Amino acid sequence: MSVAGDTPETDADERVFKALASSTRRRILDTLAASSRTTGELCAAFPDLDRTTVLQHLRVLERADLVTGRRVGRERHLSLAPLPIKRIHDRWIASYTRAAVDLLDRLDS
Repeated sequence: MSVAGDTPETDADERVFKALASSTRRRILDTLAASSRTTGELCAAFPDLDRTTVLQHLRVLERADLVTGRRVGRERHLSLAPLPIKRIHDRWIASYTRAAVDLLDRLDS
Protein backbone atom coordinates (compact mmCIF):
# COMPACT_ATOMS: atom_id res chain seq x y z
CA MET A 1 0.00 0.00 0.00
CA SER A 2 1.46 3.35 -1.05
CA VAL A 3 1.00 6.55 0.82
CA ALA A 4 1.10 9.95 -0.85
CA GLY A 5 4.70 11.11 -0.95
CA ASP A 6 6.21 7.59 -0.99
CA THR A 7 9.26 7.38 -3.19
CA PRO A 8 10.86 4.38 -4.86
CA GLU A 9 13.53 4.58 -2.12
CA THR A 10 10.83 4.41 0.57
CA ASP A 11 9.25 1.40 -1.14
CA ALA A 12 12.66 -0.30 -1.30
CA ASP A 13 13.25 0.40 2.41
CA GLU A 14 9.83 -1.09 3.23
CA ARG A 15 10.75 -4.29 1.35
CA VAL A 16 14.06 -4.51 3.27
CA PHE A 17 12.38 -3.98 6.66
CA LYS A 18 9.72 -6.58 5.77
CA ALA A 19 12.41 -9.05 4.73
CA LEU A 20 14.45 -8.46 7.90
CA ALA A 21 11.38 -8.84 10.14
CA SER A 22 11.53 -12.63 9.86
CA SER A 23 14.06 -14.51 11.98
CA THR A 24 14.16 -17.25 9.32
CA ARG A 25 15.09 -14.75 6.61
CA ARG A 26 17.76 -13.25 8.89
CA ARG A 27 19.16 -16.78 9.37
CA ILE A 28 19.22 -17.24 5.59
CA LEU A 29 21.11 -13.95 5.22
CA ASP A 30 23.58 -15.03 7.92
CA THR A 31 24.15 -18.29 6.05
CA LEU A 32 24.76 -16.45 2.78
CA ALA A 33 27.03 -13.91 4.51
CA ALA A 34 29.32 -16.80 5.43
CA SER A 35 29.49 -18.00 1.81
CA SER A 36 27.51 -18.18 -1.41
CA ARG A 37 25.35 -21.29 -1.74
CA THR A 38 23.38 -23.09 -4.37
CA THR A 39 19.64 -23.26 -3.82
CA GLY A 40 19.99 -26.93 -2.88
CA GLU A 41 22.76 -26.21 -0.37
CA LEU A 42 20.73 -23.44 1.19
CA CYS A 43 17.67 -25.68 1.52
CA ALA A 44 19.86 -28.38 3.09
CA ALA A 45 21.17 -25.84 5.61
CA PHE A 46 17.60 -25.52 6.95
CA PRO A 47 16.46 -29.10 7.59
CA ASP A 48 13.63 -27.83 9.82
CA LEU A 49 12.01 -26.18 6.76
CA ASP A 50 10.69 -27.76 3.59
CA ARG A 51 12.12 -26.61 0.26
CA THR A 52 8.99 -24.64 -0.68
CA THR A 53 9.19 -22.60 2.52
CA VAL A 54 12.87 -21.77 1.95
CA LEU A 55 12.08 -20.73 -1.63
CA GLN A 56 9.23 -18.49 -0.42
CA HIS A 57 11.62 -16.76 2.00
CA LEU A 58 14.18 -16.40 -0.80
CA ARG A 59 11.61 -14.65 -3.00
CA VAL A 60 11.01 -12.05 -0.27
CA LEU A 61 14.77 -11.54 0.12
CA GLU A 62 15.23 -11.21 -3.64
CA ARG A 63 12.38 -8.68 -3.94
CA ALA A 64 14.18 -6.63 -1.27
CA ASP A 65 17.41 -6.95 -3.32
CA LEU A 66 19.11 -8.61 -0.33
CA VAL A 67 19.93 -11.79 -2.25
CA THR A 68 21.11 -12.19 -5.84
CA GLY A 69 21.11 -15.36 -7.87
CA ARG A 70 22.88 -16.45 -11.02
CA ARG A 71 22.48 -19.61 -13.03
CA VAL A 72 25.45 -21.90 -13.57
CA GLY A 73 24.22 -24.79 -15.66
CA ARG A 74 21.30 -26.33 -13.81
CA GLU A 75 22.28 -24.78 -10.48
CA ARG A 76 21.32 -21.42 -9.11
CA HIS A 77 24.04 -19.76 -7.02
CA LEU A 78 22.81 -17.36 -4.34
CA SER A 79 24.79 -14.54 -2.72
CA LEU A 80 24.17 -11.89 -0.11
CA ALA A 81 23.71 -8.38 -1.54
CA PRO A 82 24.58 -6.12 1.42
CA LEU A 83 23.93 -2.69 -0.16
CA PRO A 84 20.26 -2.46 0.94
CA ILE A 85 21.31 -3.14 4.54
CA LYS A 86 24.01 -0.47 4.27
CA ARG A 87 21.39 1.96 2.92
CA ILE A 88 19.18 1.22 5.96
CA HIS A 89 22.17 1.66 8.26
CA ASP A 90 23.19 4.96 6.69
CA ARG A 91 19.67 6.37 6.59
CA TRP A 92 18.25 5.12 9.89
CA ILE A 93 20.64 3.42 12.28
CA ALA A 94 23.57 5.85 12.01
CA SER A 95 21.40 8.88 12.80
CA TYR A 96 19.81 7.14 15.80
CA THR A 97 23.25 6.09 17.01
CA ARG A 98 24.42 9.71 16.85
CA ALA A 99 21.32 10.81 18.78
CA ALA A 100 21.95 8.17 21.46
CA VAL A 101 25.61 9.20 21.80
CA ASP A 102 24.59 12.87 22.07
CA LEU A 103 22.08 12.00 24.78
CA LEU A 104 24.71 10.04 26.74
CA ASP A 105 27.12 12.97 26.42
CA ARG A 106 24.51 15.31 27.87
CA LEU A 107 23.84 12.90 30.75
CA ASP A 108 27.57 12.74 31.54
CA SER A 109 27.80 16.55 31.64
